[in-house]
Amino acid sequence: MLHVRPSNSRGYANHGWLQSFHSFSFASYYDPEHMSYSVLRVINDDKIAPDTGFGMHGHQDMEIITYMLAGELRHTDSMGHSAVIRAGDVQRMSAGTGIRHSEMNASSQTTAHLLQIWITPDTQGLAPAYEDKTIPLADKQNRWALIASSDARAGSLKVHQDLSLYATVLTAEAALPVEVNAGRCAYLHIASGTVVIGGQQLQTGDALKVDALASLSILAAQDSEILWFDLPEMVE
Repeated sequence: MLHVRPSNSRGYANHGWLQSFHSFSFASYYDPEHMSYSVLRVINDDKIAPDTGFGMHGHQDMEIITYMLAGELRHTDSMGHSAVIRAGDVQRMSAGTGIRHSEMNASSQTTAHLLQIWITPDTQGLAPAYEDKTIPLADKQNRWALIASSDARAGSLKVHQDLSLYATVLTAEAALPVEVNAGRCAYLHIASGTVVIGGQQLQTGDALKVDALASLSILAAQDSEILWFDLPEMVE
C-alpha cells in the first residue's frame, strides 16, 4: 500500500547549466519500473544556473505545472505571455494543440530551483492556455493549500485532468493528515526537509506512493515542504 521511492534512485542529468533529478523516465533516463504514476508523467527537480535556461521549444497535449522553490524564472510563449515567477509562485500551461515557450533564469546571480511537473490531460487537442499565481506562505504553512484542480476551485490553477495538487510548508514538529479515498491514489513528493509518514522517514527528494484506501499523518522532523497529488486510482 505504501511504496517509498528514495531520492537516490531517481535519474540524474548534469548539463552544466542544468542539474536535474527525474522521478520518472525522461530524456536519456529510462526506467520501465518508473514510467509514470496514474496520470502523473513527470516530476523533474531542476536547478538552473544564472543567465541560462530552456530556450524556445514546443509541447503538445500535456498539462505542465512549474512549482518554484527558489530564485526566479522568466517565461515567454507563443501566445504572447511574458512573466517572471519566483519562489512561492506556480505556473500552469495547457499545451493542447501546440505551444512553444522558453523558461530562463531571470537572475544573473542566483540559481533557479523548481519542480517541473507534467500531467497527462483527459482530453487531447485542447486550446493552449497559460496562467500563474502566487501562493503566500501563510496559505500553506502547516496547512494544505490547493494549488491545482480540475475545476479551479478555491482559486487554484485549472488542469484538464481528475486530480488535485496540494502543497504545504510544515514547521518542525507540525503534522497534517492525508486521506486517500476509495477509487483514488496519492503521490507525496518531499521537496525539502524530513518527515515521518506511516512510520517511515522520508527526506528531500523522496516520494511516497499510496495505492489503496488510507488515512495517514505527516509529521515534520524539521522544516519541510511537501506536494500531495490526489490522483485517479491506478489501472492495471
